[in-house]
Amino acid sequence: MRLPRLLLAAPMSGSGKTTITAGLIAALRRRGLRIAPFKCGPDYIDPGYHSLAAGHPCFNLDSWLIPSAQIAGVLVRRSVNADLALIEGVMGLFDGYAGDDDTGSSAHIARLTATPVLIVLDARAMARTAAALIAGLRDFDRRLQIGGVILNRVGSPRHAAMITTAIEQTVGVPVLGYLPRTETFTLPERHLGLVPVAEPGRWQEWLDAVADQVAATIDLDRLLAIAETAPSLETSDQLPVRPVSGTRPLIAVARDEAFNFIYPDNLDLLRAAGAELAFFSPLRDTALPAGVAAIYLGGGFPELYAAQLSANQSMLNAIRAAASADMPVYAECGGLMYLTETLIDQHGQAFPMVGLLPGRSRMTGRLTLGYRTVVAQIDTWLWRAGETLRGHEFHYSVWEDRPLILPTLYTCLPDAMRSQVVNEGVVIGQTLASYIHLHFLSCPHAAERFVIAAQQYAGAQTESGSP
Repeated sequence: MRLPRLLLAAPMSGSGKTTITAGLIAALRRRGLRIAPFKCGPDYIDPGYHSLAAGHPCFNLDSWLIPSAQIAGVLVRRSVNADLALIEGVMGLFDGYAGDDDTGSSAHIARLTATPVLIVLDARAMARTAAALIAGLRDFDRRLQIGGVILNRVGSPRHAAMITTAIEQTVGVPVLGYLPRTETFTLPERHLGLVPVAEPGRWQEWLDAVADQVAATIDLDRLLAIAETAPSLETSDQLPVRPVSGTRPLIAVARDEAFNFIYPDNLDLLRAAGAELAFFSPLRDTALPAGVAAIYLGGGFPELYAAQLSANQSMLNAIRAAASADMPVYAECGGLMYLTETLIDQHGQAFPMVGLLPGRSRMTGRLTLGYRTVVAQIDTWLWRAGETLRGHEFHYSVWEDRPLILPTLYTCLPDAMRSQVVNEGVVIGQTLASYIHLHFLSCPHAAERFVIAAQQYAGAQTESGSP
């Protein structure tokens, strides 16, 4: 497949990759181009900005969570009919699984997809030194094509010109333009990163301002010419899942401001495996969708909406009743918090929640994050004991007062962040809950089993005459 494409990376996090990527998408879309947006790594929040700019979903490319052989296929599949694919990198260019392993890094994605790299360089408080940084990034791994540089947070056009001269004359890498240092382009942040665009905000106004600046000070024609140098990709674009025979069961998926951390690929795999999906809001809906046969509670920010979630007694009761009737329930991270008896928010206020999981979830000042390799501990409707999976954690909460007698869903194996085996997650009836986020492209059989479990529940309800 012929696909012009670029990956925007940086020497470190906080360089402005999200702002410049979103601005480029919006500016190029104004030209009538169809842009396929992507985000490296497991991030749920940044893709929302790119989805807003592109007018359709942004997809993740994570070569640690997803088998490396599938990465190019995801890129091709999600870029059908696009004029250009723009990929935002993760952290620094070579930052991946560990200090001696760049799996999952922007550089790894660029190598797997033969994508030219543009370096977003935060140019505050530097001039000629910028050339040394670009030279180091270029020479660290010569397998990469460093196609150009975009300067961010420059003090003035003269400052930009000084750095451009240094880089182009001493390194030979073209500088495509710059964005000035201004609070107008600064995005609001909180404990898990940027504020998601699913929440109220002046997102379109911000995006329009960035796109205006991008069009004024970045050479888009030169950028497109670099994208055209990317070689063709020859790979399968088929989803690696088998349709489950039989009826199409209805799976209810939580989606609102409190719950929006679910990979679009997970949903597409469920549909391809034979599910019908119905989205519902634990914040506002008073009942689950009619005919539902399974529930999917993803991550998000339940701690920010704890009062509203707690006040929606009708929904709390509906989920309790569904679980009591042995409906399959799958919850990740924020979904786990919602299922505990009590959620204690960042201000120390306690709010009753669903209560399927004994104990309470409490916000802390300590971030737990990292890739995880987990092993299923018992047979469930989703896993077989001994199966090994890859996932990631990213949360500031802890589950306290969990009874030790509850069956453990996973054990987390030692990794770059942890030196010991750690028990994780729980199985209560047909409810599976864990802090681990999974990308179903790494375990497509999970989508098939999800559908089978929903079918079996629906069939049992039909036989019993239950509504």
